[in-house]
Amino acid sequence: MVDPASVPDRAPAAVLARAAVAAGYAPSLHNTQPWRWSAHPDRLELFAERGRQLPAVDPQGRLLAISCGAALHHALVALRAQGWTAEVDRTADPDRPDLLATLTAGARTPVTPTAKQLFDASSTRRTDRRPVSDQPVPAQAVAAIQEAVTGRARLQVLTREQVIDLAAAADVAVAVESADPAIRAELAYWTGRSERGGVGLPVGVLPARAPQTTVPDRDFGRAGTLVVGSGHDRAATYLLLYGDDDEPAGWLRAGEALSAAWLTAEALGVSVLPLSAAIEVAGTRQILRRLLSGLGHPYLVLRLGIADPDQPGPPQTPRISPAGLVEIATL
Repeated sequence: MVDPASVPDRAPAAVLARAAVAAGYAPSLHNTQPWRWSAHPDRLELFAERGRQLPAVDPQGRLLAISCGAALHHALVALRAQGWTAEVDRTADPDRPDLLATLTAGARTPVTPTAKQLFDASSTRRTDRRPVSDQPVPAQAVAAIQEAVTGRARLQVLTREQVIDLAAAADVAVAVESADPAIRAELAYWTGRSERGGVGLPVGVLPARAPQTTVPDRDFGRAGTLVVGSGHDRAATYLLLYGDDDEPAGWLRAGEALSAAWLTAEALGVSVLPLSAAIEVAGTRQILRRLLSGLGHPYLVLRLGIADPDQPGPPQTPRISPAGLVEIATL
């Protein structure tokens, strides 16, 4: 496999390879980074990497596809920041079932301040699992984050009463998964270790104690070293990311929407915490669907907040090397 950094600096092959490398910053379930790219002179092909799927917690590949969609959007952001438009073909290929999308560089385009902001946000974004401050997220920021997902999925802001329902569903999901030996083993494999080829969650990004919040995060089964302050989630805004179907194409779009929302939030100084436990358990997923009045399928819960200014941000999770994620095909 060729290191993408060794690709000659010519367009569009070089910009496509650089975009695939930049996509390595995308968020993924337990930092599994379950994607791989094949970079051709005229296109990028995005594949699901089934070896990094979590069969116990994600047997259908819903969260794998969402993770891959986030990587796809990160690549598009990187292309825009290099001054290129792009076209995406998400047509399924029966002969290559793991091919999720093909990205082709289009025409040159001016690099806008927004394009640069989003690209910069892709490398500064962090997942902070600690409570947020008591400062509410400005309404205009919430609206901008909702607008960012337009055309990919939708974001519903949950009312106070719906947040209580969400908390109850999350409690049930945590209990169900904690009682499942296969899920516990899977979680233990992917968390708490710092050396596994750039994947997984090291102890430095896990809270040192369970945060005191209304809506619980998953039980990681071990304490980390990330210091938890005295904050709560009272001032947080909870949103439900959802779409019209519960199929692989919708999951991929949901991942693109997640990335668009998260990078927009990062650029606005808003912390994002994705919560997937209540999505992973079939019964609690149906509870979340009822919050949508049955008019959509839930993909992910997002907590928006303003980070505690008295606490330093969490470290960035490790990343697989570019050569491990991007294969340079015939040049």
